[in-house]
Amino acid sequence: MKRFVKLVAARWLSRTPLGLAVLGAGWLLGRRRRRRAVAERGVPPGRGRRGAAGRRPVAR
Repeated sequence: MKRFVKLVAARWLSRTPLGLAVLGAGWLLGRRRRRRAVAERGVPPGRGRRGAAGRRPVAR
């Protein structure tokens, strides 16, 4: 649901030049935040929040 809301918001904002500037600023800030978190945790870059497969790990 969260991804859907983000998609709708991005489509709505992308209709105007000011909205595109807001999206660009948010993208840059999010990138910096993710890089800093990866550096603190020591997780290799390129791995998402749920791992390489994109699914939650199975409890055994």
